[in-house]
Amino acid sequence: MTEAKRIDCMKCKHFYVTWDPGFPRGCRAFGFKTKSMPSQTVLSSSGQPCMNFELKGTGGKDQRSG
Repeated sequence: MTEAKRIDCMKCKHFYVTWDPGFPRGCRAFGFKTKSMPSQTVLSSSGQPCMNFELKGTGGKDQRSG
């Protein structure tokens, strides 16, 4: 996948940090934890880019002040 089409899980509302040292990243939409970025796991296992990517919304409790 090219840089222009790479899905940035950090910007997806389904991405989360698991705090599990063996599988530190997770996807709530697909329901799995992984060592790599979830979008890379989806691509390598299905051959298709992630179809559940949803951009995080602005505002609300997810917005950090600083």
